[in-house]
Amino acid sequence: MGELDGKVIAVTGAGRGIGLSHAQLLASEGARVVVNDLGTTPDGRSAAAAAAGAIRASGGTAVADDSDISTWSGGESLVEKALSSFGALDGLVLNAGIIRDRMLVNMVEDEWDAVMAVHLKGHFAPLRAASAHWRQLAKETGRPAGAHVVMTSSEAGLYGNVGQANYSAAKAGIVGLAMVAARELERYGISVNAICPRSRTPMTEHLGLFDAGEGFDRWDPDNIAPFVGYLCSDASSEITGRTFVVHGGTVSLLEPWQEVAHLDRDSRWTVAELIPAAAELFRDRSPALAPFPDPTAAHA
Repeated sequence: MGELDGKVIAVTGAGRGIGLSHAQLLASEGARVVVNDLGTTPDGRSAAAAAAGAIRASGGTAVADDSDISTWSGGESLVEKALSSFGALDGLVLNAGIIRDRMLVNMVEDEWDAVMAVHLKGHFAPLRAASAHWRQLAKETGRPAGAHVVMTSSEAGLYGNVGQANYSAAKAGIVGLAMVAARELERYGISVNAICPRSRTPMTEHLGLFDAGEGFDRWDPDNIAPFVGYLCSDASSEITGRTFVVHGGTVSLLEPWQEVAHLDRDSRWTVAELIPAAAELFRDRSPALAPFPDPTAAHA
């Protein structure tokens, strides 16, 4: 018996890396999984088909899907694949992503558009299709849909990372999308949360920062999947609109933007008045942007 017995969960970008870990963990907990991926294996086979086949060989239940979730029709096709294969859709794990890193003054339009399409539109298109299904289900049955959505952001979207204007902007947009979706879909019994994973992936392993070392491998992508499984379970139903950083054995809850200082008066400011007054905003802090968090630093 698993924590997700009988649930149907679609996972995008599930042919390798973190997405594959998610799909395998969800299946091991009893979920029936739709493995979505457009990629291929090193020997040229469909990555989605290979991953789904491996899950079935391990005793799980999975089907492959090669819909392009960066398109409107692809998002709808993914939802239809879940419904036609298993008759239901209980969860959506949005994980697909690419990188096209470049300093912003050197970035070309195609590099910006490609990252926005896969990450941001690739989150919205399946989410929109799934949400329409769940809303209709709730109206027809008179009961909450009881579904769960997990989105994949990044600390690059929270803090901004040099050389990743496209990726950071898309990942920040995903956090905003998660909060909007959480507010809009709560009435239908749907939870929506975002995670920022820290792990080795096919996109980051070339950086050389994520060696396994000795003992517990904090960078293993398999470490991320259990928390995703939890967010897909009914035990997490009251958690929605939240963002988490997941790394190794650490799960950190982050809060949205908070006011840390303010200026106030009962009349309009002038520029001349603001020149000395604005220093009050930074009395106890640097006016410069804080350094990007060191991903290899131990959790405080």
